[in-house]
Amino acid sequence: MRVRTQSLLILLCAIAAGLVAHPAISRVGADEKSAASKDAAIERARREVRLVDDIYKTTVVLVTEHYVNEETDLAAGSAAKALFDAIGKKGWHKVRLVDATGQPYSDENLPKAGFEQRAVKALLSGKSEYDEVVTENGKRVLHAATPVPVVLEKCIMCHENYREVEKGKAIGILSYQVPVQE
Repeated sequence: MRVRTQSLLILLCAIAAGLVAHPAISRVGADEKSAASKDAAIERARREVRLVDDIYKTTVVLVTEHYVNEETDLAAGSAAKALFDAIGKKGWHKVRLVDATGQPYSDENLPKAGFEQRAVKALLSGKSEYDEVVTENGKRVLHAATPVPVVLEKCIMCHENYREVEKGKAIGILSYQVPVQE
């Protein structure tokens, strides 16, 4: 891995950590969903998801555009997964890159049963976001997902199976778990 790429990853980790407010099984039913949408704490968690989602996706595009030129270069998706892991280990939110094509780069990217499978289905049907509020260990957690579309030609350097995918179509999701700060 190039020193320049390593430096960029360290900088991005520091930026992401500094921008996010520190965060913690029952699903919220349909009747409670409208109440949850008006809950200020849940709205703050949703805002956090929108913020970090924008940071992560912008980072992947910028790293790909500026640093990924050959198949031997560190893939932006691999860099993002390393960043997600670092953020989670520090006790912030959790985030996973999840396949939505049925042909994952790695089996670890398959959607987990439950929320992630429901989220993939919802996002592939055209929703721009999907979330559920759950209670884990007595604390509310926002599970949220956003689509990951094909946006760059360079993506097929590592993902040949995306060659025929229509630009902008979701090929994956980012699955978030954000503790709700009461």
